[in-house]
Amino acid sequence: MTISNLRRSVLCLPASNGKALAKLAILDCDATIYDLEDAVAPDMKAQARAALAGHFAAGPKPGVEQIIRINGLSTPWGGDDLAAVAGCRPDAVLVPKVEHARDLAAVAERLDAAGLSGIRLMAMIETPKGVINAASIAEAHASRLCALVVGLNDLRKETRVPRSPDRRVLHPWLMQVVLAARAYGIAPIDAVSNDFRDLAAFDAECAEGRAMGFDGKMLIHPAQIEAANRRFGPSEEEIAAAERIVAAFARPEAAGQGAINVDGEMVERLHLAEAERLLTLASMKRMETP
Repeated sequence: MTISNLRRSVLCLPASNGKALAKLAILDCDATIYDLEDAVAPDMKAQARAALAGHFAAGPKPGVEQIIRINGLSTPWGGDDLAAVAGCRPDAVLVPKVEHARDLAAVAERLDAAGLSGIRLMAMIETPKGVINAASIAEAHASRLCALVVGLNDLRKETRVPRSPDRRVLHPWLMQVVLAARAYGIAPIDAVSNDFRDLAAFDAECAEGRAMGFDGKMLIHPAQIEAANRRFGPSEEEIAAAERIVAAFARPEAAGQGAINVDGEMVERLHLAEAERLLTLASMKRMETP
């Protein structure tokens, strides 16, 4: 079983915000998205790339996945953003508004030509075509694509679904992204919650996202990190239940059995595999705790 990264909390911040960049060293997010796209005004793009270069030269916080969200290659800034990526060498590049597999292929070709084949890709799924084509996008790039990240703000705009704290009408689209990601071994990451002051509502949205199968959530404020880490990480109750399943299958009498009785429930080996996966996540969670 290979689980390369925890992505419970994926904090996005403008690369042009020097104060926010400096604060990252004391935050407990699992991953950081340095945004060169929507969060940076056109006249600030060059300054954002320069600030990002300085930040990476100084050395980002160890153990945190480093992701740069570029502008699309069809924009005036996409090429310069990839040049900045070459200088910074992050763990992954997040490509915005991906609608077809070829959108990622173009970025991958540019990275490979620059000798950056080790940098992984993530795709923002934030348009109707992106949702419809999520499976084909994931299938075409399964070896390099490590996450599908939902962008509900753009998706609402494109579909004219009014903004509302209630996401029920969006569930079919969210689940379509989850299914596409899971089918090809890719992490699905839930969309941002814009009202960072309403932490109770955010906590509930994280619980909803976890129940839908997302691995974590894209965040826009440090105040959201705690709830995301807690909701998307294994709870103590889940850990205890997983430990009981693993211990039960380790008993001599369980050898060769496809299903056994654990606390009055019939548990199969597929549940054992899930329990082992959960305990791996819990181990990663504990290793990061000082």
